[in-house]
Amino acid sequence: MAARVISVGIAVMDRIFAIDAIPTEPTKVFARSCTEIGGGPAATGAATASHLGGEVELWARVGDDPIGRRIVEELKEWGVVPQVRHVPGGRSGVSSIAVANDGERLIFAFADPALDTDTAWLPMERLASADCVLVDLRWPKASERVLHEAQRKGIPSVLDADLTTDDIARTLVPLAGYAIFSLPALRRFTGQTSPGDGLTAAQRACKGRVGVTLGAEGFLWLDAGRLEHEPGFAVSAIDTLGAGDVFHGAFALAIAEGRDMRQAGRFANAAAALKCTRFGGRAGIPTREETEALLQTSRTTA
Repeated sequence: MAARVISVGIAVMDRIFAIDAIPTEPTKVFARSCTEIGGGPAATGAATASHLGGEVELWARVGDDPIGRRIVEELKEWGVVPQVRHVPGGRSGVSSIAVANDGERLIFAFADPALDTDTAWLPMERLASADCVLVDLRWPKASERVLHEAQRKGIPSVLDADLTTDDIARTLVPLAGYAIFSLPALRRFTGQTSPGDGLTAAQRACKGRVGVTLGAEGFLWLDAGRLEHEPGFAVSAIDTLGAGDVFHGAFALAIAEGRDMRQAGRFANAAAALKCTRFGGRAGIPTREETEALLQTSRTTA
């Protein structure tokens, strides 16, 4: 029976442009290609967990508009069961993303502040059958409610602790079973430059486990106060868009399947590395077979 993951947070539509280089001054740039596909941390995490073999729901809000309807349909194409509210009068989130030849990106994102934050409609009774919940920082009221309930029911929870424009992480990190930071977010949260010092500081705020993604260098976490490192996989990256979201989705699925922190980190490292070898954000999510095949190769960073 497939492990069951419930993901909670934001779902948007991405328009991704392939360009030669990120411009350094105002100009007109002609793209080599353009792709439209769903995005957002929670939504891409859900698509990842589903594509890797999980049974997955996404709890999210979108606008009552054509973009919102396309977001929901595209989630279904990934095998995700959408528990999504179309907010009357609201506009769905969109991002325009330029991806350069070296894999670096420039993102313009719009999130409608008029999308209400009401959580009363969430099907909280469905949490009881979840093996893990994954939440992002983009719908704080929902994430906080779900983390509280997961904690009460003893359900493992993973927080995608990425950068935001506010300090909501200070409310959510203490509630998470696994608070997994990006390095910039960890530095902002703790004021520490070193990942190790940052994790030590973050652990004081979190009753659960803390870890940080390091891109090509892999995954670092604390185990009973001891720093542990799971190396990354050397790949030829062409597009890093969504790699962190893929990591969190794969990590949550691995936890749902009963893997320990090291096993979950290695599985997520492999999925994120493969995603970086393919253009198109969520379009680069690997299959379970591809991920397992990479796991059989030697690790190339120490």
